[in-house]
Amino acid sequence: MATVLQYVPFSSMIDQGFWHKLSENKLNVYGLDDKARQIRGFYYNGDPGGLAPRLTIDYAAFDTTEKIPARNLPALGVLHNMNTVEAFKEIDKKQIINSLGTEIWNDIKSGAALKNPSLLSRFLLLTYANLKKYHYFYWFASPCLVAPETVNVNSPPVTLDKRFSPQQVASLLESYDAYQLQKPQFENYFILVEEGDTVTVRDVATITQALADKKKVLAGFCDPCTLETNPGWPLRNFITLLAFHCANELKDLEVVCFRDRSRQGQREVTHSLVISIKLSSVAELTETPKVLGWERNERQKMGARMVDLSASMDPTRLAESAVDLNLKLMRWRLMPDLCLEKIGATRCLLLGSGTLGCNVARNLLSWGVRHITFLDNARVSYSNPVRQSLFTFEDCLDGGKPKAQAAADALKRIFPGVISEGVALSIPMPGHSVSSGLEKQVEEDVKKLEQLIEQHDVIFLLMDTRESRWLPSVIAGAKGKIVINAALGFDTFLVLRHGVKTEEKSVAAAAAGDSLASMSDGIPGSLLGCYFCNDVVAPGNSMKDRTLDQQCTVTRPGVSLMAGALAVELLISVLQHPKGSDAPSETSSKEDNLTKEAECSLGLVPHQIRGFLSRFHQILPAGRAFDKCTACSHIVLEHYQKDGFQFLLRAFNEPMFLEDLTGLTQMHQETMEAEVWDLSDDEELSSMET
Repeated sequence: MATVLQYVPFSSMIDQGFWHKLSENKLNVYGLDDKARQIRGFYYNGDPGGLAPRLTIDYAAFDTTEKIPARNLPALGVLHNMNTVEAFKEIDKKQIINSLGTEIWNDIKSGAALKNPSLLSRFLLLTYANLKKYHYFYWFASPCLVAPETVNVNSPPVTLDKRFSPQQVASLLESYDAYQLQKPQFENYFILVEEGDTVTVRDVATITQALADKKKVLAGFCDPCTLETNPGWPLRNFITLLAFHCANELKDLEVVCFRDRSRQGQREVTHSLVISIKLSSVAELTETPKVLGWERNERQKMGARMVDLSASMDPTRLAESAVDLNLKLMRWRLMPDLCLEKIGATRCLLLGSGTLGCNVARNLLSWGVRHITFLDNARVSYSNPVRQSLFTFEDCLDGGKPKAQAAADALKRIFPGVISEGVALSIPMPGHSVSSGLEKQVEEDVKKLEQLIEQHDVIFLLMDTRESRWLPSVIAGAKGKIVINAALGFDTFLVLRHGVKTEEKSVAAAAAGDSLASMSDGIPGSLLGCYFCNDVVAPGNSMKDRTLDQQCTVTRPGVSLMAGALAVELLISVLQHPKGSDAPSETSSKEDNLTKEAECSLGLVPHQIRGFLSRFHQILPAGRAFDKCTACSHIVLEHYQKDGFQFLLRAFNEPMFLEDLTGLTQMHQETMEAEVWDLSDDEELSSMET
């Protein structure tokens, strides 16, 4: 009774790095696109005895141009990654494996597989990735054509050294090494031509000529199997190729299952098999033969497998990939143009680590900002934790931890991947005079603040007092930084962005025209006013002669949450706008705001957001920079850049200095004179009427 040739199938070996890369691609590249994708794998023909043939799919599988590891054999793959577990279960598995089998069959019929035999080694990977739990479902297949339907073995397999003489084995090895060395990657399949003591390895494409020359031809392939009697799975499609093109010339075919082991530094090939088979033609087939190849699961049933990486993955790495899940999902349907990389690279400095500072930091973290620095000079008190979300009762003990550092530590506990630092620093303020003995310390504080603002891209002003916002407004204005300001009342709040007044933007805006009529599309970002532009007096000591309720920020609890969230959302909208910080202001007074196409993918980019919680109402006013502003006017920035600390010292110590410098004093005088003349005219008119 004839013995039927039996093949040992591949076992899939999917590296953990593959799942990491699949997760990354799913979130950042594929989204909801579940079309088939080309990947690559490889296998090895030098494993020691006892190991099953394995086809490896690693982190580099998605780069089909990258070379596979040395001395490994290539396998071309197709990935079907489904969006839902239901789609994974319901996909027509017969159809997708038959589709790949048809490709192999067409390559055989056209002769493409003769020229490039690696086309015979294909695989299929069907997957579903649960990115919330890091559970990966997959089913692997290595499609093989059942053609001929049976292959009979002429005689039991023999080892290489039993079939060839020592001289022939040496010749075969020398020719094999030279043959593979000239290839960009190892060839899976080849032929051997036997002539006396010489055995030469050649391309499969030369088989027709070798047979025409009446040479003794054997088929050869790199065999991943280690069993003593059976070849590996890759032989199946190779036999189909030979049965289609050469069956009439090779009715009795010898196949060399070449296995290239190394043990203790010594090469071993004598365990390679030589199998003699009967080859019958399949050239008359008109349809694709039956296709086999789905891998059995751990229970040896036809079914999928599941990999759970949630426990084995490093928690920090898990957090890094998971925290931005919501943001990356936004890009699938809602905002494909959302630039998360720009947001993630933005460095934010939060001046104030209290109620606003905590809320702003949490929202920045949610948006993917990964560099957050806190600045504050206070300590955590017992009244803080219930309102300030980054602090706990333990932070209040023993006099309280420094607020800035406690906030930074809390962010790291929430997400270890954040770069967060706390800086304890007092901000010098106008109206708070500096004694001669403290000038050196104040100068050092100013330098530190200047360095911090220079090192960051965005400055949030979240302090309790008005005057504490003046110095960072001046420094940030001079350095062209984005400033987001948030201030609270009892049931009101203000969120606004300062105009970024770089010289180039200001000149360009002036050239375009200064009138409001010429700005129908909004005030350019470079001409927007700052927090102090509505003032007609210089900032002073707002804490002097104040009762406790006037010294603290007494506000409805929800106001800070809304203001903090809107401050962050305003920043993100600015970052996503094509013009960035120069985005023109958009206001709630424009009738077409609800219908027009917004320039920013996130919608409107206002100058100010003013909220009135008592009426649950918000408005979006916009205002131009005031040429006599005590913080952002040209003359203030010019004097700061020219005179540095000496200019600041005068602003701290001399109550009228900023008003005199900017022209506010003169404006007040002119206003008073106008009021006097108006009164005199009225009196004269009254007497005339009498």
